[in-house]
Amino acid sequence: MFTVLEIIKRTTDFLEKHGVESARLNAELLIGHALGLKRMPLYLQFERPLTEPELEKIRPLVKRRGAREPLQYILGEVEFAGLKLKVDKRALIPRPETELLVELVKARLPAAPARILDLGTGSGALALALAALYPGAAVTAVDKSSEALVLAGENAGLAGLSGRVQLLISDWFAGLPEGEQFDLIVANPPYLSEEETQNAPPEVKNFEPVTALASGPEGTKDLEHIIAMARRHLTASGLLACETGIAQHSRLAAWAAQHGFPRTESLRDLTGRDRFLLAFV
Repeated sequence: MFTVLEIIKRTTDFLEKHGVESARLNAELLIGHALGLKRMPLYLQFERPLTEPELEKIRPLVKRRGAREPLQYILGEVEFAGLKLKVDKRALIPRPETELLVELVKARLPAAPARILDLGTGSGALALALAALYPGAAVTAVDKSSEALVLAGENAGLAGLSGRVQLLISDWFAGLPEGEQFDLIVANPPYLSEEETQNAPPEVKNFEPVTALASGPEGTKDLEHIIAMARRHLTASGLLACETGIAQHSRLAAWAAQHGFPRTESLRDLTGRDRFLLAFV
């Protein structure tokens, strides 16, 4: 009979052999999830022998992670900007760098925007974080995937924000009423190039929806479309805030200038790489 600690060590070795980064952390989170324990209570039970029914709960989770399925999909949830969100294969996994976009918007818009649009909402992460940040704002979240919108709706319910966020099926701006305008438009669209998509880790390219990742040969197809269309949907003092690829900013800034934005701001993520482009009306 194996103890908790022995199974953690065996799982760590197994995950390391399958190329999983942070294998020990992954092992602890998977085993804790199977046993219904957070990490600290798990540590306090290191010497406890595991029963066969408990091992039967752990094995399939470890097998899935060894096949490089993302940890977040296996656990079924992720923390984002103070919210606990449900995640699965219907949408891209919200990333920590996208949380920074919320902070950057907050720093530039201390007064609540009256109307907010989240393009390609996926799990609803940005829309729900902004709805929580600006309680007086009316938030619209669009996605062309009906499955993603169902997930976003489930997350809105979990966050207690169902009445605050309107969910709309739309290919970017196409499904919006003619002439509808917003004070803030945010977007975390697909921005990987074909080469980046091919070279992405298995967790990304084999499990996350490819339509939420890749955007043409250079990765800028969707961003260019959004920038070209956004000006007509922004109010006179509006802001467009986008997450982007790390080598696209000079091209996108020039594109924004061509499409009616007098000023742009290029901002870096926590690793020091160009990640966010803000365009001001």
